[in-house]
Amino acid sequence: MLLLAELLELNLPNSLGGLIVLVLDIVAIVSLLSGTGSVSHKVLWILLIIIFPCLGVLLYFLFGRSPQDA
Repeated sequence: MLLLAELLELNLPNSLGGLIVLVLDIVAIVSLLSGTGSVSHKVLWILLIIIFPCLGVLLYFLFGRSPQDA
């Protein structure tokens, strides 16, 4: 029988990666909502970030932010 510490140790890389993606998604959505874009622009980016968490946040930070919001 595995101890709790061993179970947590086995899943730590997956959990840490998921936590990092979640934090980046939240940062991107907060940044998006505080920006100056139109409502439709914000809704489309939020849907992209929610449906494709890793790719959506990467694309948002590369292409979605306007120079005024950066």
